[in-house]
Amino acid sequence: MNPFASPVSLNMQGQFDTPNTHKYSVILPTYNERKNLPIIIWLLAKVFEEHQLAWEIIVVDDASPDGTQEVAIELARAYGEDKILLKPRAGKLGLGTAYIHGLDFCTGDFVIIMDADFSHHPKFIPQFIRLQQAHNLDIVTGTRYRSTSTPYLAGARPGGVHGWDLKRKLVSRGANFLAATVLNPGVSDLTGSFRLYRLPVLRHIITLTQSRGYVFQMEMMVRARALGYTVGEVPITFVDRIFGESKLGADEVVGYVKGVWQLFKSV
Repeated sequence: MNPFASPVSLNMQGQFDTPNTHKYSVILPTYNERKNLPIIIWLLAKVFEEHQLAWEIIVVDDASPDGTQEVAIELARAYGEDKILLKPRAGKLGLGTAYIHGLDFCTGDFVIIMDADFSHHPKFIPQFIRLQQAHNLDIVTGTRYRSTSTPYLAGARPGGVHGWDLKRKLVSRGANFLAATVLNPGVSDLTGSFRLYRLPVLRHIITLTQSRGYVFQMEMMVRARALGYTVGEVPITFVDRIFGESKLGADEVVGYVKGVWQLFKSV
């Protein structure tokens, strides 16, 4: 167990006045997500309330020109400014720095990172929490490429991808195969971005992570393993975005390959 992780007695029992006793902070990076934001926040709030969990959502918006911030302000008024926190930035600065920025405002003892475009459905969050609590894990990550959880969790269904063409599926599979072969991280879905972290664990790993693009999620997981943190996986169904355009392009693919090589040399 990594020395940066909290003692077991503190890990298993939180301090919040809910049946779970933990609080979950969601960092939600956004760029042009005006249409998606109200629905994803409604789904998140529904899951948290149904499971009687303490929660907050930190919306980190990178100066979206489509009015995303105005929508976030209205949502904060509707749900409460203690539940929805808009923490904008001056421009489009990248996913990695969005998490770093959002961490400054988290008051929970666990942090959930996910996309705002419905690629990641909040319905999987209770499974993340169940697996974390059952095995006292530092990190739980969603995987598109397993049929069962690791460690085993009853009720988990096979993961998968919907809405991608064959080319996109091959790129994703190839990226994970390359990283698994070169880095051997023991995780099936390195490029996924739907995860649950202990707050101090995320803070520790993110200070060491150098990548800021498509490689960021992979480096986070590789460094977590190298530091001795415990990681579990829950199968998820990934659905391609409903509104807006995918932000993955050729430059990101090339950057990913370079990132794998840099990690191989440094970790």
